[in-house]
Amino acid sequence: MNHLLREHAPISDAGWQALDEEARDRLSVALGARKLIDFSGPLGWKYSATNLGRVSAIADSPATGIVAARREVLPLTEVRAAFTVSRNELLDNDRGAADMDLQSLDEAALRIASAENVAVFHGWEDAGITGITGATPHPPVPRVEDFGDYPKRVAKAVSVLLKSGISGPFGLALGPGHYTAVIEAAERGGYLLSDHLRKILDGPIVWAPGVKGAVVMSLRGGDFLFESGQDLSIGYSHHDAEDVHLYLEQSFSFRVATAEAAIHLTSSEAIPLNR
Repeated sequence: MNHLLREHAPISDAGWQALDEEARDRLSVALGARKLIDFSGPLGWKYSATNLGRVSAIADSPATGIVAARREVLPLTEVRAAFTVSRNELLDNDRGAADMDLQSLDEAALRIASAENVAVFHGWEDAGITGITGATPHPPVPRVEDFGDYPKRVAKAVSVLLKSGISGPFGLALGPGHYTAVIEAAERGGYLLSDHLRKILDGPIVWAPGVKGAVVMSLRGGDFLFESGQDLSIGYSHHDAEDVHLYLEQSFSFRVATAEAAIHLTSSEAIPLNR
């Protein structure tokens, strides 16, 4: 038995399999940040902090002639999203029903994936996480409302990264609104905008719920470091006569190793590219 307490839940092996598969399917789509950054782990629930490789001096020591320093670490953050599943739905699944209602799980998966994306791309101050858009020294590239002009913004972002000595290939993380507009848009002659962007980037376009605007970033590796303690898992809280109360949970840290390896494309109004 571990801290997830799955053994205490009134859920059959088939029920757990259905829940785990549904969570995996939903999370694999929504965890956009993981498709573009370096993922390390999972290192286990007991793993508590990321080594930053730095020290801070300790002014006072317990004895004369002693010099001391404290190792600096980034504590992992625990994140949980609760959901419920009807006990009747679980029983129907055991009988062979193929359409179990897992809307609450789907919503929890989107919430926790969005929280992870926000932490990676925009930071989480209370958790000690500086996000990619907060760390980059590059001024953001504004966009126009006409998405047909979007390739100019992405090309400018790639150019800024290359001039800073950052090599490709590059990836593009898009918030839901931007993603829909880009995927649906076609340029003159019917050429898909998304295909044009992929050629500029030489890399993928990723749907990342929680992202504000978009982020162009290098995929060369070593620049954006995500460390997983416990990877996303379903745990048991309690149950009553009607529902089983469960949750999705993970622990993680994130740090930016090379701040200049990404640039933010904002959602502001049109501003000339040379500004």
